[in-house]
Amino acid sequence: MIDLSLHDTGPRNLRVREFYLGRQPILDRNQTLFGYELLFRNAPVGPANITNELAATAAVIAHASQLGMEKTIGDALGFVNVDADVLMTDIFPFLPREKVVLEIAETLPLTPPLLARMTELAGHGFRFALDDVTGESANVAALLPLVDYVKMDLRNLPLAALMKLVPRFRQEQKKLVAEKVETREEFKNCLDLGFDFFQGYYFSKPVIMSGKKLSPSQLAVMELMTLVTSEADNQEIERAIKRDVSLALNLLRLVNTPAVGARQRIDSLSQAVTILGRRQLQRWLQIMLYAEPSKRGHSMTPLLMLATTRGRLLELLAGKLRPSQRHSADIAFTVGIMSLMDTLFGIPMSEILAQIPVNEEVSEALLYRGGFFGDLLKLAECIERIEEMDDYIVPTLRDLAMSTDELVELEMAAFEWSDNVVRYAL
Repeated sequence: MIDLSLHDTGPRNLRVREFYLGRQPILDRNQTLFGYELLFRNAPVGPANITNELAATAAVIAHASQLGMEKTIGDALGFVNVDADVLMTDIFPFLPREKVVLEIAETLPLTPPLLARMTELAGHGFRFALDDVTGESANVAALLPLVDYVKMDLRNLPLAALMKLVPRFRQEQKKLVAEKVETREEFKNCLDLGFDFFQGYYFSKPVIMSGKKLSPSQLAVMELMTLVTSEADNQEIERAIKRDVSLALNLLRLVNTPAVGARQRIDSLSQAVTILGRRQLQRWLQIMLYAEPSKRGHSMTPLLMLATTRGRLLELLAGKLRPSQRHSADIAFTVGIMSLMDTLFGIPMSEILAQIPVNEEVSEALLYRGGFFGDLLKLAECIERIEEMDDYIVPTLRDLAMSTDELVELEMAAFEWSDNVVRYAL
Protein backbone atom coordinates (compact mmCIF):
# COMPACT_ATOMS: atom_id res chain seq x y z
CA MET A 1 0.00 0.00 0.00
CA ILE A 2 0.79 3.30 -0.52
CA ASP A 3 0.54 5.71 2.33
CA LEU A 4 -3.13 6.13 3.11
CA SER A 5 -2.54 9.87 3.18
CA LEU A 6 -0.92 9.85 -0.25
CA HIS A 7 -1.32 13.15 -2.07
CA ASP A 8 -2.79 14.80 1.03
CA THR A 9 -1.70 18.10 -0.47
CA GLY A 10 -4.26 17.46 -3.20
CA PRO A 11 -3.99 16.34 -6.80
CA ARG A 12 -1.37 17.73 -9.13
CA ASN A 13 -2.36 20.75 -11.18
CA LEU A 14 -3.93 19.16 -14.25
CA ARG A 15 -4.98 20.94 -17.38
CA VAL A 16 -8.43 19.88 -18.48
CA ARG A 17 -11.31 21.39 -20.33
CA GLU A 18 -14.67 21.63 -18.68
CA PHE A 19 -16.25 18.20 -18.64
CA TYR A 20 -17.78 15.84 -16.16
CA LEU A 21 -16.33 12.40 -15.73
CA GLY A 22 -18.29 9.51 -14.31
CA ARG A 23 -17.58 5.82 -14.29
CA GLN A 24 -20.11 3.08 -13.79
CA PRO A 25 -18.79 -0.33 -12.66
CA ILE A 26 -19.22 -3.44 -14.78
CA LEU A 27 -19.08 -6.63 -12.71
CA ASP A 28 -18.51 -10.26 -13.62
CA ARG A 29 -20.64 -13.23 -12.53
CA ASN A 30 -18.83 -13.33 -9.18
CA GLN A 31 -19.68 -9.63 -8.65
CA THR A 32 -15.99 -8.76 -8.95
CA LEU A 33 -14.98 -5.60 -10.77
CA PHE A 34 -14.34 -6.18 -14.48
CA GLY A 35 -14.50 -2.73 -16.04
CA TYR A 36 -16.04 0.73 -16.05
CA GLU A 37 -18.17 2.50 -18.59
CA LEU A 38 -16.68 5.98 -18.75
CA LEU A 39 -19.34 8.64 -19.02
CA PHE A 40 -18.43 12.07 -20.24
CA ARG A 41 -20.49 15.25 -20.57
CA ASN A 42 -19.29 18.58 -21.96
CA ALA A 43 -22.05 20.76 -20.48
CA PRO A 44 -23.07 21.41 -16.87
CA VAL A 45 -26.67 20.32 -17.45
CA GLY A 46 -26.46 16.84 -18.89
CA PRO A 47 -26.71 16.20 -22.63
CA ALA A 48 -29.12 19.05 -23.36
CA ASN A 49 -26.42 21.23 -24.93
CA ILE A 50 -24.76 18.41 -26.84
CA THR A 51 -25.63 18.48 -30.52
CA ASN A 52 -24.31 14.95 -31.03
CA GLU A 53 -24.91 12.76 -28.01
CA LEU A 54 -21.93 10.47 -28.47
CA ALA A 55 -19.55 13.12 -29.76
CA ALA A 56 -19.33 14.44 -26.18
CA THR A 57 -17.02 11.54 -25.46
CA ALA A 58 -14.71 12.36 -28.34
CA ALA A 59 -14.20 15.89 -27.07
CA VAL A 60 -12.44 14.62 -23.96
CA ILE A 61 -10.88 11.26 -24.87
CA ALA A 62 -7.57 12.90 -25.61
CA HIS A 63 -7.67 14.92 -22.41
CA ALA A 64 -8.58 11.91 -20.29
CA SER A 65 -5.71 10.06 -21.91
CA GLN A 66 -3.34 12.89 -21.09
CA LEU A 67 -4.48 12.75 -17.46
CA GLY A 68 -3.77 9.04 -17.53
CA MET A 69 -6.27 6.31 -18.32
CA GLU A 70 -4.67 4.17 -15.63
CA LYS A 71 -5.74 6.74 -13.04
CA THR A 72 -9.31 6.45 -14.22
CA ILE A 73 -9.74 2.70 -14.50
CA GLY A 74 -6.77 1.09 -12.73
CA ASP A 75 -6.54 -2.60 -13.66
CA ALA A 76 -10.07 -2.70 -15.09
CA LEU A 77 -11.21 -2.24 -18.69
CA GLY A 78 -12.64 1.10 -19.82
CA PHE A 79 -15.74 1.08 -22.04
CA VAL A 80 -15.82 4.34 -24.01
CA ASN A 81 -18.73 5.51 -26.19
CA VAL A 82 -17.77 6.50 -29.73
CA ASP A 83 -19.80 7.52 -32.79
CA ALA A 84 -19.09 7.49 -36.55
CA ASP A 85 -17.27 10.83 -36.48
CA VAL A 86 -14.98 9.68 -33.70
CA LEU A 87 -14.24 6.37 -35.39
CA MET A 88 -13.02 8.17 -38.51
CA THR A 89 -10.58 10.41 -36.58
CA ASP A 90 -6.97 9.84 -35.61
CA ILE A 91 -7.68 10.02 -31.88
CA PHE A 92 -6.96 6.34 -31.18
CA PRO A 93 -3.19 6.57 -30.68
CA PHE A 94 -4.10 8.31 -27.41
CA LEU A 95 -5.88 5.20 -26.13
CA PRO A 96 -4.26 2.05 -24.72
CA ARG A 97 -5.88 -0.61 -26.92
CA GLU A 98 -5.40 -3.35 -24.31
CA LYS A 99 -7.36 -1.34 -21.75
CA VAL A 100 -10.19 0.14 -23.84
CA VAL A 101 -13.39 -1.24 -25.36
CA LEU A 102 -14.99 1.04 -27.96
CA GLU A 103 -18.73 1.14 -27.44
CA ILE A 104 -20.96 1.79 -30.45
CA ALA A 105 -24.75 2.11 -30.63
CA GLU A 106 -26.89 -0.37 -32.55
CA THR A 107 -28.32 2.58 -34.50
CA LEU A 108 -24.91 3.69 -35.80
CA PRO A 109 -25.36 4.69 -39.49
CA LEU A 110 -23.27 2.15 -41.38
CA THR A 111 -21.26 2.95 -44.50
CA PRO A 112 -18.56 0.93 -46.29
CA PRO A 113 -15.81 3.36 -45.16
CA LEU A 114 -16.99 3.08 -41.55
CA LEU A 115 -17.03 -0.71 -41.59
CA ALA A 116 -13.58 -0.67 -43.17
CA ARG A 117 -12.34 1.66 -40.42
CA MET A 118 -13.74 -0.58 -37.69
CA THR A 119 -12.11 -3.60 -39.33
CA GLU A 120 -8.82 -1.69 -39.40
CA LEU A 121 -9.09 -0.75 -35.71
CA ALA A 122 -9.97 -4.33 -34.78
CA GLY A 123 -6.87 -5.44 -36.67
CA HIS A 124 -4.83 -3.10 -34.48
CA GLY A 125 -6.17 -4.76 -31.36
CA PHE A 126 -9.13 -2.55 -30.43
CA ARG A 127 -12.25 -4.32 -29.18
CA PHE A 128 -15.85 -3.25 -29.72
CA ALA A 129 -19.06 -3.48 -27.72
CA LEU A 130 -22.46 -3.13 -29.38
CA ASP A 131 -24.72 -1.08 -27.12
CA ASP A 132 -28.52 -0.88 -26.66
CA VAL A 133 -29.23 -4.01 -28.68
CA THR A 134 -32.98 -4.60 -28.81
CA GLY A 135 -33.29 -7.21 -31.53
CA GLU A 136 -31.77 -8.74 -34.66
CA SER A 137 -31.68 -5.75 -37.02
CA ALA A 138 -29.66 -5.42 -40.22
CA ASN A 139 -27.20 -3.23 -38.30
CA VAL A 140 -26.73 -5.88 -35.66
CA ALA A 141 -26.09 -8.53 -38.29
CA ALA A 142 -23.50 -6.32 -40.01
CA LEU A 143 -21.72 -5.32 -36.80
CA LEU A 144 -21.82 -8.61 -34.92
CA PRO A 145 -18.70 -10.11 -36.57
CA LEU A 146 -16.69 -7.06 -35.39
CA VAL A 147 -17.80 -6.93 -31.75
CA ASP A 148 -16.74 -8.88 -28.67
CA TYR A 149 -19.46 -7.59 -26.31
CA VAL A 150 -23.21 -7.19 -26.72
CA LYS A 151 -24.95 -4.88 -24.24
CA MET A 152 -28.67 -5.04 -23.51
CA ASP A 153 -30.58 -2.48 -21.44
CA LEU A 154 -33.02 -4.05 -18.99
CA ARG A 155 -35.20 -0.94 -19.12
CA ASN A 156 -35.79 -1.50 -22.85
CA LEU A 157 -36.15 -5.27 -22.95
CA PRO A 158 -38.68 -7.41 -21.05
CA LEU A 159 -37.60 -10.77 -19.70
CA ALA A 160 -39.33 -12.62 -22.55
CA ALA A 161 -37.31 -10.73 -25.14
CA LEU A 162 -34.07 -11.38 -23.27
CA MET A 163 -34.84 -15.10 -23.20
CA LYS A 164 -34.95 -15.09 -27.01
CA LEU A 165 -31.93 -12.87 -27.65
CA VAL A 166 -29.45 -14.29 -25.16
CA PRO A 167 -29.13 -17.78 -26.74
CA ARG A 168 -28.74 -16.17 -30.17
CA PHE A 169 -25.76 -14.07 -29.13
CA ARG A 170 -24.24 -16.76 -26.96
CA GLN A 171 -24.29 -19.02 -30.02
CA GLU A 172 -22.12 -16.40 -31.71
CA GLN A 173 -19.75 -16.58 -28.68
CA LYS A 174 -20.30 -12.95 -27.72
CA LYS A 175 -19.82 -11.73 -24.17
CA LEU A 176 -23.15 -10.41 -22.86
CA VAL A 177 -23.48 -7.32 -20.68
CA ALA A 178 -26.74 -6.52 -18.86
CA GLU A 179 -27.20 -2.77 -18.37
CA LYS A 180 -29.34 -0.89 -15.85
CA VAL A 181 -29.36 -3.77 -13.38
CA GLU A 182 -30.92 -2.04 -10.39
CA THR A 183 -32.22 -4.84 -8.16
CA ARG A 184 -30.90 -8.13 -6.82
CA GLU A 185 -33.78 -9.90 -8.56
CA GLU A 186 -32.76 -8.46 -11.92
CA PHE A 187 -29.18 -9.53 -11.30
CA LYS A 188 -30.29 -13.08 -10.49
CA ASN A 189 -32.52 -13.27 -13.57
CA CYS A 190 -29.67 -12.16 -15.83
CA LEU A 191 -27.29 -14.53 -14.09
CA ASP A 192 -29.68 -17.42 -14.76
CA LEU A 193 -30.05 -16.36 -18.41
CA GLY A 194 -26.30 -16.58 -18.90
CA PHE A 195 -25.13 -12.97 -18.98
CA ASP A 196 -21.38 -12.60 -18.46
CA PHE A 197 -21.26 -9.08 -17.06
CA PHE A 198 -23.57 -6.72 -15.20
CA GLN A 199 -23.75 -2.94 -15.13
CA GLY A 200 -25.74 -0.93 -12.63
CA TYR A 201 -25.77 0.09 -9.01
CA TYR A 202 -27.79 -2.81 -7.62
CA PHE A 203 -24.76 -3.81 -5.52
CA SER A 204 -24.69 -0.46 -3.70
CA LYS A 205 -28.34 -0.42 -2.67
CA PRO A 206 -28.70 -1.65 0.89
CA VAL A 207 -30.61 -4.87 1.35
CA ILE A 208 -31.68 -4.77 4.98
CA MET A 209 -31.60 -8.27 6.45
CA SER A 210 -33.12 -8.64 9.88
CA GLY A 211 -30.85 -10.41 12.32
CA LYS A 212 -27.84 -10.56 9.99
CA LYS A 213 -24.63 -11.12 11.93
CA LEU A 214 -21.26 -9.69 11.07
CA SER A 215 -18.44 -12.08 10.28
CA PRO A 216 -15.82 -12.67 13.00
CA SER A 217 -13.33 -10.65 10.97
CA GLN A 218 -15.73 -7.73 10.57
CA LEU A 219 -16.49 -7.82 14.28
CA ALA A 220 -12.78 -7.68 15.02
CA VAL A 221 -12.36 -4.63 12.78
CA MET A 222 -15.39 -2.93 14.34
CA GLU A 223 -14.01 -3.55 17.83
CA LEU A 224 -10.66 -2.10 16.80
CA MET A 225 -12.30 0.96 15.26
CA THR A 226 -14.16 1.56 18.51
CA LEU A 227 -10.94 1.28 20.49
CA VAL A 228 -9.10 3.69 18.18
CA THR A 229 -11.86 6.31 18.14
CA SER A 230 -12.32 6.08 21.93
CA GLU A 231 -8.58 6.67 22.39
CA ALA A 232 -7.79 3.40 24.11
CA ASP A 233 -4.11 2.86 24.90
CA ASN A 234 -1.80 1.13 22.42
CA GLN A 235 -1.51 -2.06 24.48
CA GLU A 236 -5.27 -2.61 24.38
CA ILE A 237 -5.29 -2.01 20.60
CA GLU A 238 -2.39 -4.42 20.17
CA ARG A 239 -4.21 -7.15 22.12
CA ALA A 240 -7.30 -6.72 19.93
CA ILE A 241 -5.22 -7.00 16.74
CA LYS A 242 -3.56 -10.19 17.99
CA ARG A 243 -6.98 -11.87 18.27
CA ASP A 244 -7.33 -11.76 14.45
CA VAL A 245 -4.35 -13.32 12.68
CA SER A 246 -5.38 -11.91 9.30
CA LEU A 247 -5.51 -8.37 10.65
CA ALA A 248 -2.15 -8.76 12.38
CA LEU A 249 -0.44 -10.01 9.23
CA ASN A 250 -1.96 -7.27 7.10
CA LEU A 251 -0.88 -4.59 9.57
CA LEU A 252 2.70 -5.86 9.60
CA ARG A 253 2.70 -6.00 5.81
CA LEU A 254 1.37 -2.44 5.70
CA VAL A 255 4.02 -0.89 7.94
CA ASN A 256 6.80 -2.64 6.01
CA THR A 257 5.86 -1.09 2.67
CA PRO A 258 8.26 1.58 1.35
CA ALA A 259 5.52 4.23 1.45
CA VAL A 260 5.29 4.06 5.25
CA GLY A 261 9.00 4.77 5.42
CA ALA A 262 10.18 2.50 8.23
CA ARG A 263 13.98 2.46 8.35
CA GLN A 264 14.15 -1.19 9.36
CA ARG A 265 11.84 -4.15 9.20
CA ILE A 266 9.03 -4.03 11.75
CA ASP A 267 8.02 -7.39 13.24
CA SER A 268 6.30 -6.16 16.40
CA LEU A 269 2.65 -5.18 16.48
CA SER A 270 3.34 -2.58 19.16
CA GLN A 271 5.92 -0.94 16.90
CA ALA A 272 3.49 -1.14 13.98
CA VAL A 273 0.72 0.63 15.89
CA THR A 274 3.13 3.33 17.01
CA ILE A 275 4.62 3.91 13.57
CA LEU A 276 1.30 3.98 11.75
CA GLY A 277 -0.37 6.38 14.17
CA ARG A 278 -4.03 6.67 15.18
CA ARG A 279 -5.25 8.59 12.13
CA GLN A 280 -3.71 6.13 9.66
CA LEU A 281 -4.79 3.15 11.73
CA GLN A 282 -8.41 4.31 11.80
CA ARG A 283 -8.38 4.87 8.04
CA TRP A 284 -6.86 1.46 7.37
CA LEU A 285 -9.50 -0.22 9.53
CA GLN A 286 -12.32 1.62 7.74
CA ILE A 287 -11.02 0.30 4.43
CA MET A 288 -10.43 -3.22 5.78
CA LEU A 289 -14.13 -3.57 6.55
CA TYR A 290 -14.84 -3.73 2.82
CA ALA A 291 -12.16 -6.31 2.03
CA GLU A 292 -13.52 -9.83 2.24
CA PRO A 293 -11.13 -11.96 4.33
CA SER A 294 -10.92 -14.62 1.60
CA LYS A 295 -9.93 -12.02 -1.00
CA ARG A 296 -7.52 -9.77 0.90
CA GLY A 297 -4.48 -9.12 -1.19
CA HIS A 298 -6.34 -9.26 -4.51
CA SER A 299 -9.70 -7.76 -3.72
CA MET A 300 -11.49 -5.84 -6.45
CA THR A 301 -14.97 -5.89 -4.97
CA PRO A 302 -17.15 -3.04 -6.26
CA LEU A 303 -18.12 -1.84 -2.79
CA LEU A 304 -14.46 -1.56 -1.80
CA MET A 305 -13.65 0.45 -4.92
CA LEU A 306 -16.71 2.66 -4.51
CA ALA A 307 -16.15 3.27 -0.79
CA THR A 308 -12.46 4.15 -1.11
CA THR A 309 -13.09 6.42 -4.10
CA ARG A 310 -15.99 8.14 -2.34
CA GLY A 311 -14.03 8.58 0.89
CA ARG A 312 -11.04 10.08 -0.89
CA LEU A 313 -13.20 12.37 -3.06
CA LEU A 314 -14.98 13.77 0.00
CA GLU A 315 -11.64 14.26 1.73
CA LEU A 316 -10.25 16.18 -1.25
CA LEU A 317 -13.42 18.26 -1.56
CA ALA A 318 -13.27 19.21 2.12
CA GLY A 319 -9.58 20.02 1.83
CA LYS A 320 -10.27 22.25 -1.14
CA LEU A 321 -13.18 24.03 0.49
CA ARG A 322 -11.74 24.26 4.02
CA PRO A 323 -7.97 24.32 3.44
CA SER A 324 -7.12 25.53 6.93
CA GLN A 325 -9.17 22.84 8.69
CA ARG A 326 -7.32 19.52 8.44
CA HIS A 327 -9.84 17.92 10.77
CA SER A 328 -12.62 18.58 8.23
CA ALA A 329 -10.82 16.48 5.62
CA ASP A 330 -10.55 13.57 8.09
CA ILE A 331 -14.25 13.83 8.94
CA ALA A 332 -15.15 13.93 5.24
CA PHE A 333 -13.15 10.74 4.57
CA THR A 334 -14.94 8.99 7.43
CA VAL A 335 -18.36 10.08 6.12
CA GLY A 336 -17.54 8.87 2.61
CA ILE A 337 -16.22 5.47 3.57
CA MET A 338 -18.89 4.81 6.21
CA SER A 339 -21.71 5.80 3.84
CA LEU A 340 -21.80 2.31 2.30
CA MET A 341 -21.61 0.31 5.50
CA ASP A 342 -25.37 -0.26 5.57
CA THR A 343 -25.00 -1.98 2.20
CA LEU A 344 -21.91 -3.89 3.33
CA PHE A 345 -23.52 -5.23 6.49
CA GLY A 346 -27.16 -5.37 5.37
CA ILE A 347 -28.30 -3.52 8.51
CA PRO A 348 -29.69 0.00 8.95
CA MET A 349 -27.19 2.85 9.29
CA SER A 350 -28.75 3.80 12.66
CA GLU A 351 -27.72 0.40 14.08
CA ILE A 352 -24.20 0.78 12.74
CA LEU A 353 -23.83 4.21 14.34
CA ALA A 354 -24.99 2.73 17.63
CA GLN A 355 -21.89 0.49 17.53
CA ILE A 356 -19.31 3.00 16.26
CA PRO A 357 -18.93 6.28 18.15
CA VAL A 358 -19.09 9.20 15.69
CA ASN A 359 -19.62 12.91 16.22
CA GLU A 360 -22.86 14.72 15.46
CA GLU A 361 -21.68 16.04 12.08
CA VAL A 362 -20.87 12.53 10.84
CA SER A 363 -24.15 11.14 12.15
CA GLU A 364 -26.20 13.90 10.52
CA ALA A 365 -24.45 13.38 7.19
CA LEU A 366 -24.86 9.58 7.21
CA LEU A 367 -28.46 9.46 8.46
CA TYR A 368 -29.98 12.54 6.84
CA ARG A 369 -27.41 13.80 4.27
CA GLY A 370 -27.44 16.99 6.35
CA GLY A 371 -24.85 19.69 7.03
CA PHE A 372 -21.65 20.46 5.15
CA PHE A 373 -20.52 16.82 5.00
CA GLY A 374 -23.99 15.66 3.97
CA ASP A 375 -23.85 18.09 1.05
CA LEU A 376 -20.50 16.65 -0.03
CA LEU A 377 -21.87 13.11 0.25
CA LYS A 378 -24.90 13.97 -1.88
CA LEU A 379 -22.60 15.51 -4.48
CA ALA A 380 -20.44 12.37 -4.60
CA GLU A 381 -23.50 10.12 -4.92
CA CYS A 382 -24.80 12.33 -7.71
CA ILE A 383 -21.50 12.15 -9.60
CA GLU A 384 -21.55 8.34 -9.39
CA ARG A 385 -24.90 8.35 -11.20
CA ILE A 386 -23.98 10.93 -13.76
CA GLU A 387 -27.22 10.62 -15.74
CA GLU A 388 -29.12 11.80 -12.64
CA MET A 389 -26.90 14.75 -11.85
CA ASP A 390 -28.68 17.62 -13.61
CA ASP A 391 -31.02 18.81 -10.88
CA TYR A 392 -28.42 18.87 -8.12
CA ILE A 393 -24.84 19.19 -9.25
CA VAL A 394 -25.01 22.59 -10.95
CA PRO A 395 -26.46 24.53 -8.00
CA THR A 396 -24.23 22.62 -5.59
CA LEU A 397 -21.07 23.52 -7.50
CA ARG A 398 -22.27 27.11 -7.63
CA ASP A 399 -22.87 27.14 -3.87
CA LEU A 400 -19.43 25.64 -3.26
CA ALA A 401 -17.81 28.13 -5.66
CA MET A 402 -16.13 25.24 -7.46
CA SER A 403 -15.56 24.87 -11.19
CA THR A 404 -15.98 21.70 -13.22
CA ASP A 405 -12.22 21.75 -13.88
CA GLU A 406 -11.55 21.54 -10.16
CA LEU A 407 -14.14 18.80 -9.69
CA VAL A 408 -12.61 16.64 -12.43
CA GLU A 409 -9.13 17.09 -10.97
CA LEU A 410 -10.37 15.81 -7.62
CA GLU A 411 -12.21 12.90 -9.24
CA MET A 412 -9.10 11.78 -11.11
CA ALA A 413 -7.03 12.01 -7.92
CA ALA A 414 -9.64 9.98 -6.01
CA PHE A 415 -9.72 7.30 -8.74
CA GLU A 416 -5.93 6.98 -8.67
CA TRP A 417 -5.73 6.85 -4.87
CA SER A 418 -8.48 4.23 -4.65
CA ASP A 419 -6.76 2.03 -7.21
CA ASN A 420 -3.46 2.27 -5.30
CA VAL A 421 -5.11 1.42 -1.98
CA VAL A 422 -7.00 -1.57 -3.33
CA ARG A 423 -4.01 -2.87 -5.22
CA TYR A 424 -1.36 -2.47 -2.53
CA ALA A 425 -2.94 -1.88 0.86
CA LEU A 426 -4.91 -5.03 1.49
